[in-house]
Amino acid sequence: MAATLTSAEPAAAAMPFGSVDPGTVSQFRLNQVVAPGGAAGMDAAVEAVEKTGAVKNVDVSTVLNTGGNTGIAGLCHDTGLSASLKPSGYCWKAADDRSSNWNATEGGWTPQGLSLPYSDSGPATDGQWKGVPAYAATWHHATDMGNPDPAKRHGDEYARLSLVSTKSGTPNYHNLLLVQPSVKADGTGDFRVVPGNHVDGVVWYGDRAFVANGRYLQVYDLRHIWKLNKQDKEVGITGTTSSGLWHNYAVPMVAMYRTTTGSAACTVTAGTTPCLNSLSLDRTGGQDALVSAEYKKDAAGGRVVRWPLDATTKLPQGHASAAYSSPVWSMQGAATDGTNWYMAGTCPTGAGGGTAEDPYSCIHKAQANTAPHVMTAAPVYTQNLGYSWSTDRLWGINERINSTAGRRVVFSVNTP
Repeated sequence: MAATLTSAEPAAAAMPFGSVDPGTVSQFRLNQVVAPGGAAGMDAAVEAVEKTGAVKNVDVSTVLNTGGNTGIAGLCHDTGLSASLKPSGYCWKAADDRSSNWNATEGGWTPQGLSLPYSDSGPATDGQWKGVPAYAATWHHATDMGNPDPAKRHGDEYARLSLVSTKSGTPNYHNLLLVQPSVKADGTGDFRVVPGNHVDGVVWYGDRAFVANGRYLQVYDLRHIWKLNKQDKEVGITGTTSSGLWHNYAVPMVAMYRTTTGSAACTVTAGTTPCLNSLSLDRTGGQDALVSAEYKKDAAGGRVVRWPLDATTKLPQGHASAAYSSPVWSMQGAATDGTNWYMAGTCPTGAGGGTAEDPYSCIHKAQANTAPHVMTAAPVYTQNLGYSWSTDRLWGINERINSTAGRRVVFSVNTP
């Protein structure tokens, strides 16, 4: 979420990861604002795009098994992760590792969300897509974000989803541009980038990718990955030609929800319209649920909210079932194994380590209504977390910008 240095959390605050009042939780809503079905819905727009002949519909397996970008096996940067937790992971290719949104001409990509593939039916499995070990990550693009004149900064211009295969032991991945399909006045299909998309978090659930974006929850349909036929800056379809910011693939948004009504902004730490600043999956309690977390810079109180998924539609039921107020400062991600909660954020004074320029993040562990403790230091600006029930390991991603040497990793650790 944040790419600026944060203050250290005060030591020994001993505040609990406490339950939010049920009366408040009952008012948390995910209100659907873009629907998948119907003549005017996204299903019709997706169909119209595919009828143009400008895109070729391919499946996830095709994307995972056809080359693409090559990353690095292993943790190629210092991470701060405790050796006792047996850390492992991967790095991106150099251009993605070093990409900087401070670049004034080309801009840069910043990673945010991370998810293993989770089954949405049958046996509860994770970490593999049809036998291929895989994960997904979200990135947002921005330009000249270091400019002292805010008017010249261009944030959240567009976003992408990386589908990564680690079948060979080395990460290979394709980047899919996130787009919104539409039907033009003449009845033909088109698409555009989803505007203002920070892609704070992602959960890969069956054939869908749920993406958190502040007050919005977006749903992308991985049954409709579009192979584009021209590598060009333009986004959309002209005749039988498709292109999307030099991407080989695009994937359409088919539904969207928001925690607010109208144009109102979401609010962190208080009120009844929580912000979705990270996303993970909870498979416990007999009903799968999305878990969102709020980011509050240099402060505690961000809320972790559980949003149940409908067992039939695999979409949000629209209401929250539980929430907690976190004592972790600058919380960037949260996940649960059903008993323990794990939160990425600022380290307490005296913990963590790193350097003054690059202080490590910390992963905090707590059970509901108990005070958290630091489980381990973690890579600088660790973002989303996700739990694997197949391996009992916690996964994470960090966003640190370093245009010279890079500092970004995808990691996993045991959970003691």
